[in-house]
Amino acid sequence: MEKFREIVEFNVFGVCTVIGEKIGIASSKIRTWFIYATFLTMGSPIIVYMILAFWINLKNYISIGKRNPLEY
Repeated sequence: MEKFREIVEFNVFGVCTVIGEKIGIASSKIRTWFIYATFLTMGSPIIVYMILAFWINLKNYISIGKRNPLEY
């Protein structure tokens, strides 16, 4: 079960983890806040979450493309 949680946290989207690393807050607290905000606003933070997931994945693909293939 721990392995599955690790895969979901780091490989699916990782939005809360990235935000937590940038701000310096535990990602579990950010996930909890996100869940509460989703219930209070009836789902609108899900749109923000998906936009952030797209942005993070796009940024990762761009940074991979900029690497020099001769170094590897």
